[in-house]
Amino acid sequence: MRKIEAHILTEAVKNLCIEACYKLPQDTYEALHLLKETEKSASAKLIIDDLIKNADIAYQGEFPICQDTGMAILFVEIGQDVHVEGNLEEALNEGVRQGYVQGYLRKSVVAEPLFERINTKDNTPAFIHYSITQGDKIKIRMAPKGAGSENKSLLKMLVPADGIEGVKNVVLEAVKKAGPNSCPPMVIGVGLGGTMEICAINAKKACMRDINSENPDKRYAELEKELLALVNKTGIGAQGFGGTSTAICVHIEWSPTHIASLPVAVNINCHAARHAEIII
Repeated sequence: MRKIEAHILTEAVKNLCIEACYKLPQDTYEALHLLKETEKSASAKLIIDDLIKNADIAYQGEFPICQDTGMAILFVEIGQDVHVEGNLEEALNEGVRQGYVQGYLRKSVVAEPLFERINTKDNTPAFIHYSITQGDKIKIRMAPKGAGSENKSLLKMLVPADGIEGVKNVVLEAVKKAGPNSCPPMVIGVGLGGTMEICAINAKKACMRDINSENPDKRYAELEKELLALVNKTGIGAQGFGGTSTAICVHIEWSPTHIASLPVAVNINCHAARHAEIII
């Protein structure tokens, strides 16, 4: 059994928070350059160029890519042969606290959602999704999630008869309702199957994937490509200025489900698609 002291996780999460907010992931950076080359709309090209310049300024000066440095979403894969010495969840939240305070990142979390809505002043608590894996490592992916994109999420409980066309309609409905408000070109995560809550987590996981990844099931990989083509035909374009760059990619994650159900969830990331990862 490998032992990891909790303070090591705290330090790792702190650094991930700062890095994710300042540094556009390389895969996303390269994808924006590719869109700039393939985009035919002159105004959309200018917008994409501005997004790239913004990312460069953020990286060089260690300034947040966006003023909305988001809620801290953590996907934590814990090897079954690891023992954390200390309180795991407290360690992860302390990392978020230190990252957002020391990194001078905007604190966007309120302690209660409806009545008082008092800011926690350190961006905690983090929203943590755990999974148990083989081995003796801990893998953490940190993804800041801003409200401009998160507010455009959509969940529909379809029935099997709605089929693939029903799924396509839900994705396009979400994209059209989001319009320019989610800062396109978007990264779109689609969750399928499971239950209501599992479907939503699948969508979140999908929109946090690396840009160039594709679903290992070839049928779903083809559907990802088809959905991307449909989204880019909507004409919304970069920041809503038209063209063919409404989305950078569409990713799908799925789970088994009930014989009478076909849950579909859509979670959208803005063009920055911020994330950072470490394996300890």
